Amino acid sequence: MTFDNPAPLSLNIMILNLLIGLFLSVLLAIYYAKFGDSLSNRSKFAPILPLLSLITLLVISIVKSSLALSLGLVGALSIVRFRTAIKDPEELVFLFFAIALGLGLGADQRIPTLIAFLVIMGYLVGRKIINKSFNLSAKNNLYMNILLPLGGKSDDAFDYVNKVLGDELERVDLRKFETNGEEMRLVFYFKAKSANTLANLSNRIHEKHAKATISIVEQNNLLGG
Repeated sequence: MTFDNPAPLSLNIMILNLLIGLFLSVLLAIYYAKFGDSLSNRSKFAPILPLLSLITLLVISIVKSSLALSLGLVGALSIVRFRTAIKDPEELVFLFFAIALGLGLGADQRIPTLIAFLVIMGYLVGRKIINKSFNLSAKNNLYMNILLPLGGKSDDAFDYVNKVLGDELERVDLRKFETNGEEMRLVFYFKAKSANTLANLSNRIHEKHAKATISIVEQNNLLGG
């Protein structure tokens, strides 16, 4: 690494690294989209992972040959502020995984990066198989808040919501019930294995109560959760 004259960047090596990075990061994105446990919209989050890997690879490839560019990168990153908080630990782990792929390949460490990728993916796949075989997958402890406008009339809204939750969930507990004749507010504690269950709940409730407001909050750390 030089300070004044950056070493020439080999385009052939960079293209090779980009192709390897694209292949590995796409595999990572497919795994996250298909087998991730996050309740967020994984299908929209997964395509970001290859982009993150390739951009990291590009930055490292350019700055690795010049101390001046490296110092400039540190200065530029020191003033960047990211406003979107990553609240799901799994999302954060996969973001770091994607960045690590870009860092390794950008530094021309292809063999160590490939070995590390295989080891980490092997662990993820093995853990998924073991959890499925022994039914060890963690369930998400959730609170569902439902606000049902009644339109000034009495109906079977409460019975209908109870029936829907009973059909879709194995365990559900009513924690709060409020009504003033115009609207009904319900709070349920329940457990769900996947985001598909939550989508089914929302769709079925909105089929009969189109103006219903539904919010779901994950509370894995609460006592009794």
